[in-house]
Amino acid sequence: MTTLTVDQNLQQIQDKVMKGERLSIEDGLYLYETPDLLSVAQLANMVNERKNGNSVYFIENLYINPTNVCEASCAFCGFKRKPGEEGAYTMDQEELLKYVEDRWNDNIQEFHIVGGHNPDVPFDYYLNTLRVLKENYPQCTIKAYTGAEIEFFARTYGYTMKEVLEKLMDAGLDTLPGGGAEILTEEYRAKMSPEKASTYEWLEAHELAHGLGMKTHATMLYGGIESKEERLVHMDRLRQLQDKTDGFMVFIPLAMQPKSAGAGLQRRTSAYDDLRTVAISRLMLDNFDHIKAYWINIGAQLTQMALTFGSSDIHGTLIEERISHSAGALTSQGITRQELIHMIKGADKKPVERDTFYNVIKEY
Repeated sequence: MTTLTVDQNLQQIQDKVMKGERLSIEDGLYLYETPDLLSVAQLANMVNERKNGNSVYFIENLYINPTNVCEASCAFCGFKRKPGEEGAYTMDQEELLKYVEDRWNDNIQEFHIVGGHNPDVPFDYYLNTLRVLKENYPQCTIKAYTGAEIEFFARTYGYTMKEVLEKLMDAGLDTLPGGGAEILTEEYRAKMSPEKASTYEWLEAHELAHGLGMKTHATMLYGGIESKEERLVHMDRLRQLQDKTDGFMVFIPLAMQPKSAGAGLQRRTSAYDDLRTVAISRLMLDNFDHIKAYWINIGAQLTQMALTFGSSDIHGTLIEERISHSAGALTSQGITRQELIHMIKGADKKPVERDTFYNVIKEY
């Protein structure tokens, strides 16, 4: 690796990365502050190529939101509705199957299920959502219910989180998505999502899932009120749990979306911050195999750039994404397999179609 800088602090960080040494939060803060973004990208790209070569992964998946009714009042959410509010819905079994049938194709590998924290339905509603999908589409992996939802189920229905996970797994759950993490500091959560799982409850839900043999996902919602140090504390807490369990498959930095698609640039994260955050995620999370560039939030062309800033995954087809788009995302709600392949090849990378657990289906 060559650098274009004589910056001694950046040189010291480069030396640590080259030796495979873990970066500190102070190192991460410097990476956020240095104007030399291209050197940060070069370091992150090198780390990613060590782990994944020239491969970039994607999946054919279908996004399902069974209910938007939610007890929580997160400041960043445009998806939720209160019981009885206009636009509130809760799919019954017939509606769920019709929703999938209308969007189904035989290449879909995964159902990605996230919804509101709806206290007005019994726990069996959430179990039966999994059962009916597994019974009708046994070939599909079910990625359902965030760590925050696991805590909500336990608190609302009188179980421990481990009991909740066991019941969900018996009903067909294969993996947890990474949502509900937002920023894993209590100062942030007290302001932005006070009714949802705490930092430690979210981490506990995933640790319990890992202990039951489940591999899971992790996210970070950035671009709100958090400081750069809070982003790095978030990453550090994830890598500490990963040291303990080795249960996370991928980290997904999510750019916060404004509540209106008409919001101006001042309300959106910058391309500069998006790419820097992908690169720093790759450098800080040394024990994660994959960093995902989430095209839904940052757009196709910036996703292509992210593939040289440390990302090895661009997510999937989704078919009809609702949560980011209800909060003002400007991208399309779905994308085709051919468009995903084109996006990856356009960055001079090798497209690899995968299943949920990064088993290779086909290389292009």
